[in-house]
Amino acid sequence: MLEAGAVVLTSWPGRHPIPTGSNPARTDATVVSLGPSVEQWGDDVMRAAIFVGPGAELSVETVEPWAAEGREVVVRLEASGVCHSDLSVMDGNFPGPPPIVLGHEGCGIVEWVGPEVTRVRVGQRVILSLSPVCGVCWHCLRNETHLCELGMPLMAAPRVRRADGSVANALMGLGTFADVATVHEASCIPVETDLPSEQLALIGCGVTTGLGAALNTAAVRAGDTVAVIGCGGVGTSVIQGAAIAGASYIYAVDPVALKRDTALELGATHAIDPADGDPVEQVKALTGGRGVDHAFEVVGNTELMTQALGMTRRGGATILVGVPRYDATLSVPVLPLITQDRTIRGSYYGSSRSMRDFPRFIDLIETGRLDLASMITKRFALDDVNDAFAAMRSGEAVRSVIV
Repeated sequence: MLEAGAVVLTSWPGRHPIPTGSNPARTDATVVSLGPSVEQWGDDVMRAAIFVGPGAELSVETVEPWAAEGREVVVRLEASGVCHSDLSVMDGNFPGPPPIVLGHEGCGIVEWVGPEVTRVRVGQRVILSLSPVCGVCWHCLRNETHLCELGMPLMAAPRVRRADGSVANALMGLGTFADVATVHEASCIPVETDLPSEQLALIGCGVTTGLGAALNTAAVRAGDTVAVIGCGGVGTSVIQGAAIAGASYIYAVDPVALKRDTALELGATHAIDPADGDPVEQVKALTGGRGVDHAFEVVGNTELMTQALGMTRRGGATILVGVPRYDATLSVPVLPLITQDRTIRGSYYGSSRSMRDFPRFIDLIETGRLDLASMITKRFALDDVNDAFAAMRSGEAVRSVIV
């Protein structure tokens, strides 16, 4: 005899789309056939923006979604940020073999959960975390959840079947350029807030990467001086993190006037245009010839990384945040690192602990100390996702969102 709320899954060979009517919140027993037909979605067919090859625009397609099984969760996406890492995949600078659903910065509502899910429940609002938190791997047990070992396996997990029968996975195991995403529960951070989804989505990657780089990786202190090279979504998050920490002077370096102006609005004390001369010399001129305590490179360009090193004072730290091309190398004179007591440090995902940091960042937004609304300068529909990347290439946007 079936108990109220029971969900029965009938077997079906091959792959399984998301089961219709399988919401565990129902009060009556529901029998669900995991058949292969998209038709069972009715009007709620799933669309996704798929990377099909280097140099090509994303293909927005109707696809067959993957079912949530085991510890997987189905999330109805409400907003997705447009990150430079997606562009790096499109340009062939970052590994992401096609076909793959792009997007890795999202917020939405849980619609269905697998039978082994314990972290989230149906109807709950979640931010999708760039790095999963399994809670049991070597790194998670040492409070290095941003290095969770589950990340790479999730990258390879199949997520949708296309009309031609090919299977696509999802960038970072998320694939947020879509109506719906099937993700592992380790990637879901439940939140309780009335903040707009377009702001919460940014916490999933860019804001955490930037804010965390300042607060966690560099541990900027009150009175410190900071330079930030690259003032897009991540760079302006570094700037806000430095301001929250109490940095005295924050130098924003970017060739785009819109981004320099936005940086000033969000906490930078000085804006530096590389067209006015060597940025290293401009920063040194403003710091008594010494350089800054912390210099952040947030573009992923080795030439700019060298500039960041040049802006860093003796005894200071250079923080590399931007993701370069996968085969990039950096040549650094070693002697000054030793004789000048310098530090070069990478910062992945802001050295964050998302279960801890996401609620903290939300508190900062709700109390007016972190401004994500001003970072969002353009909004696009999913069908116009390629226009969002055109705006990114031209420098027309600080951060765009798909809503």
